[in-house]
Amino acid sequence: MTKFFYGIGDASYWFFDLFEELGNLPNIALTVLSFVLLFWWMKLQKKYNDEAATNPDQLK
Repeated sequence: MTKFFYGIGDASYWFFDLFEELGNLPNIALTVLSFVLLFWWMKLQKKYNDEAATNPDQLK
């Protein structure tokens, strides 16, 4: 059982050392991805709002 927990600890050290070596790249990548997804969602929302505005059969 001890080997199992030491294995988890070793994997954690490896994983977080990888982030240390990457530096600020994961932060930049997640920020850029967040903004891309935000603008994509806003584009879809505008499409849905325009569609709803032209549809008189919907419940309001």
